[in-house]
Amino acid sequence: MKKVFLLLTLGLSVLSFNNEATAQQKKPRIGIAGIYVENSVFMPNRQELMDRPINMPDFLHQDSVLGQAAEWIPTPRGFGNGRGLITKESYDAFVEKTLEMIKENMPYDAFWFYNHGACSVEGVDDPEGDFMEKIRGVIGNDVLTTTTMDLHGNASWKVALYSDLITTFRKAPHDDSRESIRRGVANLIERIESGKGRPAYKAWVPVPVLLSGEWSSTRAEPAKSLYALVPEVEAMPGVVDAGIWIGYVWGDNQRNSGVVMVVGDDKEQVGAGAKKLAQKFWDVRREFTLEAPGYPLEKCLDIAIASDKKPFLISDMGDNPGGGGSGEVTWTLARVLKRPEFQSPDGKSLLYCSIPGDEMVEAARKAGVGGHAEGYVGAMTDNAYEPPILLSGEVVYVSPAPEDQPEANAQFPGRRFNNIAVIKTGSVYVVVGTSSPTPNLKDTGIDPSKMDIVMVKQGYLVNQWYNMKADWVMAFTRGSVDQDFQKLPYKNIVRPMFPLDPDMADPELNVIFVPSAKYFYGR
Repeated sequence: MKKVFLLLTLGLSVLSFNNEATAQQKKPRIGIAGIYVENSVFMPNRQELMDRPINMPDFLHQDSVLGQAAEWIPTPRGFGNGRGLITKESYDAFVEKTLEMIKENMPYDAFWFYNHGACSVEGVDDPEGDFMEKIRGVIGNDVLTTTTMDLHGNASWKVALYSDLITTFRKAPHDDSRESIRRGVANLIERIESGKGRPAYKAWVPVPVLLSGEWSSTRAEPAKSLYALVPEVEAMPGVVDAGIWIGYVWGDNQRNSGVVMVVGDDKEQVGAGAKKLAQKFWDVRREFTLEAPGYPLEKCLDIAIASDKKPFLISDMGDNPGGGGSGEVTWTLARVLKRPEFQSPDGKSLLYCSIPGDEMVEAARKAGVGGHAEGYVGAMTDNAYEPPILLSGEVVYVSPAPEDQPEANAQFPGRRFNNIAVIKTGSVYVVVGTSSPTPNLKDTGIDPSKMDIVMVKQGYLVNQWYNMKADWVMAFTRGSVDQDFQKLPYKNIVRPMFPLDPDMADPELNVIFVPSAKYFYGR
């Protein structure tokens, strides 16, 4: 009897082990691909689309719940900056390479489109939509998909069509980016594990409003209240997710427009939620404004110089690399350096963040801290507004050369390290060697909070600067992300479009139900 019991116990253990092994084997295989580029078309330069390994979010690490829920199979993600249109050749090469990798790793149970939504490519009207369509052609229409996006991206018809689930950020600045991306991934896993699969309904409503992030910060009204409605719609019975896309104002295709999308299993609720968000978006269109007062550059400088509040922040909006600008336009810096108030070393201090200039960094490295260095900065490719500046001044700080950081190189192979210099000319401290408006100033001896004035290549301030500011104005400056939309030479966007056509008639805001990719081709 005891022997029988032992055999039975052993059998059950083996069965349990086999079940666990089977469960491990049956983890859904989820592919990942995307294009994460935000680039203005209003710049004469061209750039190549690069591919970089996907930096997997922390919530997908191997020891995390979501990480263990599936076998995640990433491909390199398309990457670029704000230095003009992506060339068609480099885009085609990236797409071909990605498709080959996807084919090699088939089959898939689900797929995650990890996009931004504001990529512009020569001769391609809808790069993300085109990319997703081609992937669908490889993986098939039965594979469940999710798409995560920036709210300043474009939720085009193709993007809507090839996404079974879709989500976007709900805050600008994007403090919720991690939360939003996790939501998109978690929804995908939930629909797999529950057996529910793709939601039955996707409502898509184009809203003819095209604004920049600077004019629609969710820290200010009306965007704050508008986006507060999104979780309310998401909570409606039968709704899985909802989103409002502001769109990308410095693109020029039919897809560049505001959009509302709601997905779920209850047609009536999905449609009603989409209509509610779209109507509210349109109703508040005339209320959108800058988060801080906006003036021409010279007036901003006058106000900052006259103020006794420090640090006084000035946004250099026209060349914001976080919005698709190159970050290397010298137009603003040239005018700052000409102001007599900053000519003396004892004048009001102004920290300028930042301007590229690798040669200047090398010159600073040769001169050493306390030495005098001279070299050209900025406008190496984006020189439509002002040529490179010959910067000359005292070296306040220069970072060690990358080759002098062997430990860091071993830890982060292939990563570009902090390669900057801080040059003082008059009372202006210029951060050179990067286009970042938030350069790493650790160990530089520079404390931005102690500066009289800080000027950054941003529109709305990220929290680092926002929480530090004593006062703040936004400067209308030159660059490829110009905030004067009326001046932009649009040729292809759908007109009428607010605010370009301020007196346009009210649109119908029809709710369009997007067919499932599974049935779009009659399969």
